[in-house]
Amino acid sequence: MIVMGWIMGLLIVVVLAILVSCLKIVPQAQAYVIERLGAYQGTWSVGFHVKVPFLDKVARKVNLKEQVADFPPQPVITKDNVTMRIDTVVFYQITDPKLFTYGVENPMMAIENLTATTLRNIIGDLELDQTLTSRETINTKMRAALDIATDPWGIKVNRVELKNIIPPAEIQNAMEKQMKAERERREAVTRAEGEKKAKILEAEGAKESAILRAEADKQSAILRAEAEKEKMIREAEGEAEAILKVQQANADGIRMLKEANADAAVLKIKSLEAFEKVADGQATTILLPSELQGIASIAAAWKEGGKA
Repeated sequence: MIVMGWIMGLLIVVVLAILVSCLKIVPQAQAYVIERLGAYQGTWSVGFHVKVPFLDKVARKVNLKEQVADFPPQPVITKDNVTMRIDTVVFYQITDPKLFTYGVENPMMAIENLTATTLRNIIGDLELDQTLTSRETINTKMRAALDIATDPWGIKVNRVELKNIIPPAEIQNAMEKQMKAERERREAVTRAEGEKKAKILEAEGAKESAILRAEADKQSAILRAEAEKEKMIREAEGEAEAILKVQQANADGIRMLKEANADAAVLKIKSLEAFEKVADGQATTILLPSELQGIASIAAAWKEGGKA
């Protein structure tokens, strides 16, 4: 009885283990391909699933995320017979787990070989310069060709990139020399433009300085002329004012003589004094009217008498 109990307990444990092994949970972004008795049964998506013991099995677990395949450099020959090495990167995604499982024996090897042959076909129609400057065109053509070829395998090619283009050593040296010459040419052009700009700035500075100097000289001349003009005006005004005062004084003297009832002889003597002032001691001969000559002698005698 004890032996039978142990056997029954062992059977129960085995049955429970089998039942537990039949319970499957498919995680996110994955799919399980299920076979029953060796034939395709179905594809399990995300969630909880139960398989039939001893009949069903998980044939393949498929990753549905976008994946990257980095292939080693492949030798290719251009249209102008230049051999170079190009390595490519393919971004792909499995869209049909069943086709991916049963469409091709080794999908990654198939994609690598297909990529190499497609790249050789495309590069064979291009020359070296076109190959180096037409990466985007090559990428587009390869993606379209690979996407069509991998569709029966349940694979979608999203993007293809040329990771590196390695030309022969002699071509690399020539390209480096050309790039160096081009760089030196650009530097020379840059220096020439800098010198040209410096000369232009220097000329503009000299021009501006000359304009400022001329403007300053003009302003200075204007100020000097205005000062000279002001000086002359003030001198003229001073002389006019002096003459006016002298005339005013003479007029006041004559008015006072008239008010004092001076006779004609006195008035004529005052006229003589005016002639004396006109001469200002500079003239040696003064011509007098005949009527003033006699009065002049009288005046002289009067002065002498006044001095005595």
